[in-house]
Amino acid sequence: MDVMGSCRTEQAIHAMVVPHAAELDAMTGLAAKTDPIRGGVRLTVTTPDPEDAKAVARVRGPGFIGLLTLGAHHHPHHLAMARGEAMPGHGH
Repeated sequence: MDVMGSCRTEQAIHAMVVPHAAELDAMTGLAAKTDPIRGGVRLTVTTPDPEDAKAVARVRGPGFIGLLTLGAHHHPHHLAMARGEAMPGHGH
């Protein structure tokens, strides 16, 4: 997926997508990476077994926003945001 914007939006894309890709990459059954592109980031998420229909659906089904919700770091992250605290290792 190519995620692009300009000015502050481009900065936010880099701050949000790159750390989320690291979260996805740490999950069992997913591999994720980002590459810088003009105006943003290319997010690539794959599964080790492209013949596993369930695994492929897990990658393709949720779309960009859905993929960003995967993982267990969101609850502590949003609680810290609500408290006005920074979450270690998070750039957004």
